[in-house]
Amino acid sequence: MSTRHLFKSSDGLVVKSLRGLVAYNSALCLDETNRVIFDTAHDSSQVSLISGGGSGHEPAWSGYVGSNMLAASVSGDIFASPRTKQVLSAIERVPSGKGVIIVVGNYTGDCLHFGLAREMALSNGVECRLIICGDDVSVGTNKGGLVGRRGLAGQIGVLKLMGGASGTGGSLDDVYDLGLALAKQTVSIAATLDHCHVPGRQGEHTTVPDNGIEIGTGPHNEPGYKKLDTMPAAEEVIRQLLAYCLDASDPARSYVRFEPGDETLLLISNFGGMSYLEMGALTDEVLCQLEASYNMVPSRIYSGPIETSLNAPAFSLSLINMTAAAKTCAYSVHQMKEFADVKTDTHWESMAGNQRAHRRSRNQQFINSKQEITQRLPTPLDSLTVDPDLLEKMLRCVCDAVISAEPDLTRWDTAMGDGDCGETVKTGATFLLNALNNNLASSGSIGQVLRTIGDLVESQMGGTLGGILGILFVSLQAAMTNNFTNTKDLASLPLLWGTALAEAVENLGRYTLAKVGDRTVMDTLIPFSQALRGGDFDAAVEAAIQGAEATKRMAPKLGRATYIGGLSNETELPPDPGAWAAMEAIKGLQRGMNVS
Repeated sequence: MSTRHLFKSSDGLVVKSLRGLVAYNSALCLDETNRVIFDTAHDSSQVSLISGGGSGHEPAWSGYVGSNMLAASVSGDIFASPRTKQVLSAIERVPSGKGVIIVVGNYTGDCLHFGLAREMALSNGVECRLIICGDDVSVGTNKGGLVGRRGLAGQIGVLKLMGGASGTGGSLDDVYDLGLALAKQTVSIAATLDHCHVPGRQGEHTTVPDNGIEIGTGPHNEPGYKKLDTMPAAEEVIRQLLAYCLDASDPARSYVRFEPGDETLLLISNFGGMSYLEMGALTDEVLCQLEASYNMVPSRIYSGPIETSLNAPAFSLSLINMTAAAKTCAYSVHQMKEFADVKTDTHWESMAGNQRAHRRSRNQQFINSKQEITQRLPTPLDSLTVDPDLLEKMLRCVCDAVISAEPDLTRWDTAMGDGDCGETVKTGATFLLNALNNNLASSGSIGQVLRTIGDLVESQMGGTLGGILGILFVSLQAAMTNNFTNTKDLASLPLLWGTALAEAVENLGRYTLAKVGDRTVMDTLIPFSQALRGGDFDAAVEAAIQGAEATKRMAPKLGRATYIGGLSNETELPPDPGAWAAMEAIKGLQRGMNVS
């Protein structure tokens, strides 16, 4: 785990964070002494909802204070319950003519301090209720014992629907019964790639093996139900997590029964260290498996940093059975969905874009983009053919070369740029190999190969390098066609390639300022094309090698690498990844030509 933090100590960190929150939300106010965030616009004719707990789980709970959600939140130290006095301050800040409902996760400190505050509020004449949410199914019935399940992000879904009910004027009894019903119909489980580290805290936390995963972890670095030294594929991880939540045959974890057609609410919480890219893919995989394996299409979906664990690379899944909950409270499923859809002025709205107005299958959700491709008209280049076996060997050697180079390319590009070069060229090579496996080279047609490579680059390779190669191959097709029409002489094929490539690289210069010496892919392409124009392929390969090697001694002039300062003329850098990738591809061509 990373132990580096911008703020070296946790001293004063919670208060600074809360002050920052109220600075950009004028409706909120901070009781700094008690670390209470409260909504100054709260309507006292509505039930006041209060929640809180240890800090480090932001946006929970301060991020959910606002209209149609919490009236106030209480923050303890990092991963530590707030004190009773703090909770009492929150109750006093948001008085209600109907009463107060406190909702907390099932952790001993929270139960004790919020529970004591509730008792003291009652003794002072305040109508106050307490709901304890325990939704983690990794804590089985035997292991949980009298303590019960600990709380995960399912609690936030309960709060959202309770907030919607309170905002519409629900009575204390109705809102309280709704919260109890939802809490009892919630299942959650988490998975952790690594634990988090608390700023300034000494001592080592338990770690997860580099290639492992821990299933059933808690949000405070608690150990999981199961630790795997080797992480299975993401699809298998999701399959296991859903089974813990939904397998009715598991007596230790079948806390909630889900029947076909039940209306459900899904929450996928980023613990803080997962990228949005993976969170999107994770959400898609969960939905695919829910429909395929459980015939379940959630009525509402929320994904994002719902309840975090500082910056842990981990996540949790939560499902709430609204149909089952509706049987034990005054509200219907339809009303619950309306509560879910009610707008707030809190962090919740950053995750609300995935709400569905009605249930749809995965197949109904996406527009089918597969369209028939317009029949291509034959071109003169289609008649230009070479030995199919030789063509296939050359192309496979190119693919093997750039795929083998990917780790180095990624490492160099991560140090000097944005890290995508290796993956970009590997992606293109992998798709080309698939095309070769589908007999791309069987006819020996140069025209067909160039068109296919151009299409692959355009559709599969992103980034700057993908754009440059896309222009290059489009230009190369045009130049080959024009020059072949002019020569019609297969014996002059080396000269044809040299002339066409030189023209293509020259045309590429209309779209990029890069020249030789600027430390880009052009340091390979320009020398190669110039040398090939003379018809000597081996000499052109040597020029490409020298060009790529020379980038080690060049100061970056274009791209993200130019932001790296402090380089002297004597500094030897890693080679430019794009230039090196092009050089490896060219060397692959040469090897393919020489394979017997």
